[in-house]
Amino acid sequence: MTRKLLATAATAAALIALAACSESAPQDPGPEDAEAPGMEEQDGMPEMPEMPEPDVEDVPDVVATVNGTDIAGDEFVTLYQMQFQQMAMESQASGQEVDQNELKSQTLNSMVDSELLVQDAHQRGYEASEEDVEALLEQTATSNQMESVEELLGVYAEQGVTEEQVRDDAQTQLLVQELVENDIEVDEPTDEEVVELYESMGLGEDEENGYELEEIRPELEAQVRNQNRSEAVGAHVDDLRSDAEVQTYL
Repeated sequence: MTRKLLATAATAAALIALAACSESAPQDPGPEDAEAPGMEEQDGMPEMPEMPEPDVEDVPDVVATVNGTDIAGDEFVTLYQMQFQQMAMESQASGQEVDQNELKSQTLNSMVDSELLVQDAHQRGYEASEEDVEALLEQTATSNQMESVEELLGVYAEQGVTEEQVRDDAQTQLLVQELVENDIEVDEPTDEEVVELYESMGLGEDEENGYELEEIRPELEAQVRNQNRSEAVGAHVDDLRSDAEVQTYL
């Protein structure tokens, strides 16, 4: 049996990101007429380096087996290509070449982690109905200023993600949310963590365009909570891996 796993651009963090509107501290947009650093005004567009191509020629039909469930190669390719595109754009800015072997390993590990979480959710009796999936997609479309689920699906289609994949991903999202909310303990943000984040981001009121701590406390707490959730889910996945039968074929 083959499961279809996360094929959205946001990746394994995408387990909880599909429907979420991100909460982050306010950022200084800077003056509207500011020039990008290192770029001088030219008559024509600056010449950009050629985008590298993802290497997916040798991806097998099955990239991993998790407790008897196969992860399909075409699902891996879809997710890998989208992550590679993002990394390639970042590499153009940094000048650092994408390490495709490392990225493939990260992508495959994220898919294995997803499968382990979904299996755990099913074993605990959690389900996600078609109505639940549709409601999540509607929420996602609305949060991204789209008029309908059809428009959302169209955007994914342009990125090579089928409607079936999107709905499977939404179901995964819902199952993992149930697991996290009911069975994985996530620490609430402490005042020390909030203050540490506030100071590390250089957002103090004595900074240019800074903020008072209480003014942005909700956004800071949301970031700390998300970090705590990621760490708790990661620890839970480690426990699941210790008892799982996982074979990889890349």
